[in-house]
Amino acid sequence: MELSFHLAVGADRELDFEAVPDAAGVFLLRFGEGRPYLGRSAFLRRRLRRLLGPRAEGSRLANLAVAVRQLCYQPTGSSFESAVVLYELARQHLAEDYRRYLKLRTPPFVKVHLNNRFPRTYVTTQLTRSRALFFGPFLNRVAAERFESAFLDLFQLRRCQEDLDPHPGHPGCIYGEMEMCLRPCQARSSDAEYQAEVGRVLDFLGTAGQSLVREIEQARDEASGGLEFEDAARLHKRLEKVREALKLRDDLARDLDALFAVIVQKSLRADSVDLWFVNQGFLQPKVTFSFGVEEGRSISLDRRLREELSGLRFTTGMAQERADHLALLRRWYYSSWREGEIVLVDRLDRIPYRKLVNAISRVAAARSRV
Repeated sequence: MELSFHLAVGADRELDFEAVPDAAGVFLLRFGEGRPYLGRSAFLRRRLRRLLGPRAEGSRLANLAVAVRQLCYQPTGSSFESAVVLYELARQHLAEDYRRYLKLRTPPFVKVHLNNRFPRTYVTTQLTRSRALFFGPFLNRVAAERFESAFLDLFQLRRCQEDLDPHPGHPGCIYGEMEMCLRPCQARSSDAEYQAEVGRVLDFLGTAGQSLVREIEQARDEASGGLEFEDAARLHKRLEKVREALKLRDDLARDLDALFAVIVQKSLRADSVDLWFVNQGFLQPKVTFSFGVEEGRSISLDRRLREELSGLRFTTGMAQERADHLALLRRWYYSSWREGEIVLVDRLDRIPYRKLVNAISRVAAARSRV
């Protein structure tokens, strides 16, 4: 990524700070042939004047303007855009050191490892292309572990970490004694029975718990209709337990391959917003959407959105890029400085346009009040 504005500075040139907009943005300072310095600020002019402006007599601060050979900067419409632009620049200029520089940390996920004969779950921050289901992202590891423990209580999946060699003489564990595991280690269940339970877990995570909710609700209603009130009461308690487990699911957490969203942010243009699409956890290039009146004709936002977004194509990439994008998404979503809106959708080709129009209207209204 190349920044839009370039100015030569240094001992022979004096920087005109008034030419720099006092708005949010990202900047790059070059010192000879070494690595550049990257930064972002909510007020570019103020930040650059503090870094490169003249020093008062007797000041102990170094005069950086003498050493800097080039300043590049780019105004941005939002703090989210600043974070994305800074990330792209860091990848370009800082090589393998960019994650440490940006303090990027891959968020934790609950992983269902499917390559094993007897799949199990565990919490991880390593995203791979192996055969697995990743459920997340979570705010932190504690949140992921709490959710994993709660939803495993609803199924009979194993929790041990060993590579199993089923044998009747295996000592087993407390979960098997409590009927909370199918005990494949003791050959108490067939491979088919265990895989069926794994399928129920995958359905649970893939539907954000609704598959199990519907299953229990149907069984409860049938028991109630058959006047089996004790069974109905037992199923109702189980349903409450499911809902308690689902309360531990973070807002963004879902099957990673089904993580689709539209992030609405302020744009540099007053009559526009920036739309950032999330496709299976991958951030897509921003789309600037104008809601102004064109040629004196007023067209509904719903219709204009459908027309402008109909030709978009969405991409994916490597596992490391996905981890980076999810780290940026988590940092923005759970931050105290979060601005804008996010619309989580089931699929990007089935966007709820009315919901998106409402989000755009709220972002535009918030900007007009500033």
